[in-house]
Amino acid sequence: MVKRGVMIGRFQPFHFGHLKGIQQILKEVDELIILIGSAQYSHSFNNPFTAGERIMMIHAALLEYDIDLTRCYIIPLMDTNDNRIWVAHLVSCVPSFDVAYSHNPLVKRLLYESGISVKSTQLYNREIYSATEVRNRILNNGAWEELVPKSVADIIKDISGVERIQQICETTIKI
Repeated sequence: MVKRGVMIGRFQPFHFGHLKGIQQILKEVDELIILIGSAQYSHSFNNPFTAGERIMMIHAALLEYDIDLTRCYIIPLMDTNDNRIWVAHLVSCVPSFDVAYSHNPLVKRLLYESGISVKSTQLYNREIYSATEVRNRILNNGAWEELVPKSVADIIKDISGVERIQQICETTIKI
């Protein structure tokens, strides 16, 4: 019987912490569903990239790091904005799974209350490897590329992601 896990995240953008988590999980399961949460959101500071762009980033990073794509599903999931039905929505949109992986306390609680086994991966230098840190560095012209796989940096540049983040965060002060 195939043991399948689901890793839940927004991946805004995908970074080395996410990659390390996937590598850890694939030591425990035969197949991994990489669930892109909040799939309907884009073009804001917290969610600058579309679901399609995030799929491209994850796929490219998995290839770059020789992760067997036959063991991975990359699936976007739109939010329901209703915690009462979110787990049922999740379960109806993905292949069956044995264990869920998340660091989000609310997500973990909702899954636990639904009887789903929940684990967390070991965080990899969380103070540095976080999507918020990547976005902040992009916004402030900092060294963001060192936080993401080269393939992800290339995609962000190709889609003008740096300019997108900086432009959505511009404020105009009129005197």
